[in-house]
Amino acid sequence: MRTLIQRVSHASVTIDGALKAEIRTGLLVFVGIEDRDTANDIEWLTKKIVNLRIFDDEQGVMNRSILEMGGDILVVSQFTLHASTKKGNRPSYIRASKPDFAIPMYEKFCAEMALQLGKDVKTGTFGADMKVELLNDGPVTIWIDSQNKE
Repeated sequence: MRTLIQRVSHASVTIDGALKAEIRTGLLVFVGIEDRDTANDIEWLTKKIVNLRIFDDEQGVMNRSILEMGGDILVVSQFTLHASTKKGNRPSYIRASKPDFAIPMYEKFCAEMALQLGKDVKTGTFGADMKVELLNDGPVTIWIDSQNKE
């Protein structure tokens, strides 16, 4: 499971011209799922994300988590996080899970994220053509892959 986390001043998802979800200060989390992902990956990633100390404290040092600062989280599915560009110029998405596996895993990820955060998270719609707007704060962008716990 791969995630791309962006600290944002605000973020939103629009589908077919209608606003689906929006947050103010918080995290925009893109998540890509592959067939080898498990419930353990979900639990490890969600705990890691809500505890990341990437928000400024009173001294302007990134030392506070989303839990400590009370922000919101917007989760958006993104199969392109598993793009392979090894051969040619057209990315391959062979590692990205098909919807029958990915949708339940995405839903479990969102539910576990809400549990870890202690409040509802906002979401996009799996498989939809989404327009995502954000104002990256910092910029702070962090990549975490549960298959490569560095």
